[in-house]
Amino acid sequence: MADRDDTTTPVEGIHADEVTAWFAEHVPAARPPLDFDLIAGGRSNLTYAVTDAGDARWVLRRPPLGHVLATAHDMGREHRIIAALADTAVPVPTVIGLSPDDSVNGAPFYVMDFVDGPILRNDEAARQISEAARATATTSMIDVLADIHAVDLDAVGLADLGRHDGYIERQLKRWQGQWEKTKTRELPVIDAVHDRLAASVPVQGPATIVHGDYRLDNCILDTTGHVQAVLDWELCTLGDPLADVGQLCMYWTEPGDTLVAAPDAPTTAEGFGTRADLRARYAEVSGRDLSEIDYYVAFGFWKLACICEGVLKRYQAGVMGGADVSGLVEMFTVHVANLAAAAATTLDMDP
Repeated sequence: MADRDDTTTPVEGIHADEVTAWFAEHVPAARPPLDFDLIAGGRSNLTYAVTDAGDARWVLRRPPLGHVLATAHDMGREHRIIAALADTAVPVPTVIGLSPDDSVNGAPFYVMDFVDGPILRNDEAARQISEAARATATTSMIDVLADIHAVDLDAVGLADLGRHDGYIERQLKRWQGQWEKTKTRELPVIDAVHDRLAASVPVQGPATIVHGDYRLDNCILDTTGHVQAVLDWELCTLGDPLADVGQLCMYWTEPGDTLVAAPDAPTTAEGFGTRADLRARYAEVSGRDLSEIDYYVAFGFWKLACICEGVLKRYQAGVMGGADVSGLVEMFTVHVANLAAAAATTLDMDP
């Protein structure tokens, strides 16, 4: 291995000297100097790969730069959830430690082990694994989701993570409120879809852990297609598990789809199962009734539109850790409108 420079290149969002000192106390195996690299793909909390002089790696998560909404980027909560799931069937990275305030890095952060494996963010990435592995990923994604929803809340100490009733109602209030705080323009279809969703909330069964952003590119696979780590727990709470299923179906684009949650979806590659396969597998392993799943798909499109509007506002303000966002402002402006229209269409409304 070649010798490394003993200096650290400045990285926006990281106070390198202070964080290196924190590592010396909490990760004694780390050998300075440490390199910090912003990991592409995140649209909310900032994620950095941390590499030491021996090429050992960890992951550091912190809130976006600049003003953030209350409760939207709670590092302590995210750290608590991942730590609580360590001894369950849910695959998560091992958490190393938490800096709970802004004394070290100007904002709270936590550190976890680096899990090496493919993250399928697009069609090109999906082709890094075999067709057989893609078929395995279809099943594994659902089996892991069912494991998340089967976690014994009392046993892992998460029974107080959130209220056990009224999940959809609370989510509608939360994201409509976030929309009002972060919107960059008027978009009447957001309000219309909100009102339709609020008027037709399905009856919720017993509350479970809800990941809140469960999708293929928030999981690290192994080369055979099995999920080896679930990431990005920042939206996790207790509530209706079918919201996770609906959102996964929303993201699970099939060839020929015109209503899509994200462009260049990995699931259009050969070998992946269909949304019908997802629903059938989840019904089989969980025993839950999915007759109202279209409601949850529409809710997923609407929630994602509200979230993406907040991302758009952060892009406009330039608070995404120095990431190059050229061209993304216009793209997200259009994308939010398309997501809202997709929610309306799923509910058989005029978009």
